[in-house]
Amino acid sequence: MAEHRIFTMSVASVYPHYVTKAEKKGRTKAEVDEIFRWLTGYSQKELEGQLESKADFRTFFAEAPAMNPSRELIKGVVCGIRVEEVEDPLMREIRYLDKLIDELAKGKKMEKILRNDV
Repeated sequence: MAEHRIFTMSVASVYPHYVTKAEKKGRTKAEVDEIFRWLTGYSQKELEGQLESKADFRTFFAEAPAMNPSRELIKGVVCGIRVEEVEDPLMREIRYLDKLIDELAKGKKMEKILRNDV
């Protein structure tokens, strides 16, 4: 089976869409960045470096300093697919990110999005 094309897309090409989605709902770029940092362990400077280098999703997640173990608490549906049932590990990481951004745009509090209440 052919590899999904999102794997080779640059995170920087999708990032503005995440920010726009959040800002349309009254959230901020800083909150989007906080989600990225929480999920991956990147510092703000490292995150910006990944975006500037136009790292693809495969590289972005492969080079993540510390994937947050609490990400496995992320449940729900993104694009009609339950994130916890996605078999491909890389696609699951991408879907976790999508789900967190969806939660942000839906107005959830950051402590709930970042699974700090469990």
